[in-house]
Amino acid sequence: MNKWMIVFLLAIVSLAATCGEPAPAPKLVQESETGITHTFVVFGGATYVVGKDSTITHRYPFGTRDGWMLPNGNLLSAVSKNKEYPGGAIVEVDKDGKKVFEFKGSQVEVHSVQPLENGNIVMTEGGPKPKLMEITREGKVVVEFALKCQVPNAHMQTRMARKLPNGNYLAPHLLDRVVREYKPDGTVVSEIKTPDEPKDSWPFTAIRLDNGNTLINCTHGNMVQEVDKDGKVVWQLTNKDLPSPMLADPCGAQRLANGNTIICSYGAGKADAVKAFEVTPDKKVVWTFKTNNGDHLHEIHVIDPGEKSLK
Repeated sequence: MNKWMIVFLLAIVSLAATCGEPAPAPKLVQESETGITHTFVVFGGATYVVGKDSTITHRYPFGTRDGWMLPNGNLLSAVSKNKEYPGGAIVEVDKDGKKVFEFKGSQVEVHSVQPLENGNIVMTEGGPKPKLMEITREGKVVVEFALKCQVPNAHMQTRMARKLPNGNYLAPHLLDRVVREYKPDGTVVSEIKTPDEPKDSWPFTAIRLDNGNTLINCTHGNMVQEVDKDGKVVWQLTNKDLPSPMLADPCGAQRLANGNTIICSYGAGKADAVKAFEVTPDKKVVWTFKTNNGDHLHEIHVIDPGEKSLK
């Protein structure tokens, strides 16, 4: 037996020995000079809850595009398409992971989900006929209208659609580079366009704030903007404002009760990159979240006491 055959056999033995070992637990790190820690849900390629001590307290066996931790502790999410849900789905599970509600998508993807105080659910579906629906817990569709956006690329039609206090619906349309407000009959009542530059400033998140402004994450433009009702930019964040580049395809966002903003960088897949961070209105970074794996985060939902769970 020559030496190369011996090396080959030793490699096979080594591989066999390691294949049976469980994968090491991911290392999660929350960092803050002022001692800020959060409890939050991660939605993305993996779905799990992170406690204030940076350990995973719950893990869910599916990837997600959007989601919420409900006041009763259940998780409501827009599940990414998989073998069980080839068109995506809206799924609610309890604390033990037991499924208590599902609504299967009928096209290419289910893009977003929002629970309403009356128990209904707002969702969007991408495909040949992109649409927004409001459904009851019995699966009855009570509102449905076509989204006015490009059709060829179903994946890039829309994301975080939300029902507004005035009864209308807000939906960002990525490749169209516009956020549209719709009446329940599908009539467009207003538009907010995202910039032509930086290139590919596609709107992923569009949050109507309590002050009437709209917070928008512009993905590949690596920019976050807050605009007033007339579309005028009143606050903007780019990598030039940060101590190091942390905006890498920013997708999800959350405005906290203290006025700070949580931002998720979906493109920060590199180990030990900042996957999410908290920034003050004067653009100071006060908290970061890192992992040592390649997790891609669509968004996180901070569920600290004092945060409004359905905001």
